[in-house]
Amino acid sequence: MKLVGILLVLVCTFGVYILVGGNIHIVLHAAPHEGATILGSAIGAFLIANSPTVIKHTLKSLNCIVKPEAHNKDSYIELLSMLYTVFKLARTKGWLAMEQHIENPHDSELFKRFPKFAANHHATAFLCDYLRIISLGNEDPHKIGDLMDEELETIHHENMHPSHAVQTMADGIPALGIVAAVLGVIKTMASISEPPEVLGGMIGSALVGTFLGVYVAYGFIGPTAGALGVKGESETQYYRAIKTSLIAFLNGAAPQVAVEFARKCLPHHVQPGFAELENKLNELPAPG
Repeated sequence: MKLVGILLVLVCTFGVYILVGGNIHIVLHAAPHEGATILGSAIGAFLIANSPTVIKHTLKSLNCIVKPEAHNKDSYIELLSMLYTVFKLARTKGWLAMEQHIENPHDSELFKRFPKFAANHHATAFLCDYLRIISLGNEDPHKIGDLMDEELETIHHENMHPSHAVQTMADGIPALGIVAAVLGVIKTMASISEPPEVLGGMIGSALVGTFLGVYVAYGFIGPTAGALGVKGESETQYYRAIKTSLIAFLNGAAPQVAVEFARKCLPHHVQPGFAELENKLNELPAPG
């Protein structure tokens, strides 16, 4: 849908402009150098304002155009199945039985049954760190919950960095468009002796800078920042599901009930049905 949105923005802008008799050649002639001024300056400001970590995270997250959310229903079914297996093993054999899986999660046969989760290094570390704390004897759900809330706040803040960084860039692009337009006017004023038709073309080219600054900021960069925010929020939700399920289990819920707590906190469009999840859990092999 996002690619359809991009196409719609382009068609409704330039298509209507051409239909009402606008001279598209002036826009096409001025767009390359005006666009280079605006976008080049915006990218430079983005590099100045952000750390290498945020820059890398932003570039990695730009696939939000084709993959709007970090996790789909299948990912959550796998996550809940993995949590159920962990809880069932802990309930039947004790937390010490989890030690070999916690210390070497990437070599764990248990986690290898759930490849999407196992490939998520940060989520694996997040879960294993808390399982390690619990296995060392701290099973107080209130203390674990408070600590997880603190870390979730940090995770969410980090996940939203790309959105905030790109939105800041979008906020500055209209002003950079004015800068490009002013440079065009300066160039025009230096050619004031030219005939009116020449001056008109030069002024039109200068105004393309203002147009591009506003158009790119509100038509593309700003919406991209919003899409990054949605993806960041969906990534945080994955960790919230882990927290909800783990705290429910520490409060004495049975493994299947604990994962049901997590299922109910998921957004509806990625939330598996009760029967769907139950059937999946019943198909799982016994944890060992």
